[in-house]
Order: sequence, then C-alpha cells, then structure tokens
Amino acid sequence: MLTTETKSKIIKGLQADKTDTGSPEVQIGIFTEQIKVLTAHLQENKKDNHSRRGLIAMVSKRRRLLDYLRRKDEARYQTVIKKLAIRR
Repeated sequence: MLTTETKSKIIKGLQADKTDTGSPEVQIGIFTEQIKVLTAHLQENKKDNHSRRGLIAMVSKRRRLLDYLRRKDEARYQTVIKKLAIRR
C-alpha cells in the first residue's frame, strides 16, 4: 500500500501540468511503485497467492498502459521508460 506522500511524489515527477493526475504516465508510475512494494512483500511471504494474483493483474494493467502510450506517442513512452527504469 502506498502512502499519500509517496503517491504525491510520483505524480509530481511525472505529471504534464499542475492538474494532471490521471495521464498514462502518472498511472504507470503509480503502478510501478505498487509493483515494487508488492514484489518485496511476496519475497518474504512466498505462499501469499492472493497478493500474487493482484501483482499479476497490476503488471498486466501497466503493460496495457505502456502499449497504449507507445501507440499514441513514442517520445512520451521512451521518457516514461527511462524515468522509471522499466525494462522493455
């Protein structure tokens, strides 16, 4: 679970303008941070299959958002990949 402060930092780092909170870049950033937190949780709790299912769903959602961003604007896609250090 992300704290409000962490979410705010992510949004500020990726938003296009002051009111941007739902662009694909911001959503991808939030999903990336949630994936990191959940991955750490699952390394300690190997049998937590309910959380594992949630992680797989999050990774899939992020993948779809990245694919959408790549189709719409390759430059924005490359920027997000570099900022978040996502392998692709």
